[in-house]
Amino acid sequence: MSWDPSQYLKFAGERIRPALDLLARIPASAPETVVDLGCGAGTLATLLLERWPRATLIGVDSSPEMLAKARADHPGVTFVEADVAAWRPQQPVDVLYSNAALHWLPGHDALIPGLLTSVRPWGWLAIQMPRNFGAPSHTCVADAIAQGPWRTRLEAFLRRQPVAEPQHYWRLLHGGCARLEIWETEYLQVLEGDNPVAEFTKGTWLRHFLDRLDEPERSAFEADYRARVNAAYPTEADGRTLFPFRRLFIVAQRAS
Repeated sequence: MSWDPSQYLKFAGERIRPALDLLARIPASAPETVVDLGCGAGTLATLLLERWPRATLIGVDSSPEMLAKARADHPGVTFVEADVAAWRPQQPVDVLYSNAALHWLPGHDALIPGLLTSVRPWGWLAIQMPRNFGAPSHTCVADAIAQGPWRTRLEAFLRRQPVAEPQHYWRLLHGGCARLEIWETEYLQVLEGDNPVAEFTKGTWLRHFLDRLDEPERSAFEADYRARVNAAYPTEADGRTLFPFRRLFIVAQRAS
């Protein structure tokens, strides 16, 4: 999957809000090493360094397009191109922060407890993942795949519920934690523009499937999805569109 930073950042305000909420809930006072796992275009680098100005910040992502923007915008930060699922720090870190990245990866039962072991004892693992996959923004993708001529090429890549319920992550983590908080927030995003929910998902979930098709099927699939999602999220009287979006948060302190 390729990434388009400009498309992703069209909704930078909506995307950064849960990242800020996650950051505010991490009690670490003066960590020496902070990792932004799945850092994308480095949008959060300034905020992380404002919170912990003495920390060494490392951003990790698999997208060369995103990292090129990150390096241009933040030349003083170390950015590493690596498989986010496989990357681990050479030494345990004080804070491992991951915003809107791990839902792309399978195998959470091994992945997320493994990330906790990458944090030093009494350090912090902080994760935010979308959990909006039962909403029309995402089910319309599945419907467009199932009812189109591209079904055989796309269906194998469709993961209907890539993020489990909060209780599942508590059971995975609580045995290794001194403190553990897990919660969900549903943000009522108020979007502007023509078919803005389609534009929002085109920067993330929809792109996962568009990149697997060549023209003219790519355009036909996108048009099918846009029609479905436009009907699912009608505009309000003032021309804006309401887009509720649920997100899951985990803040875990590793036990000794």
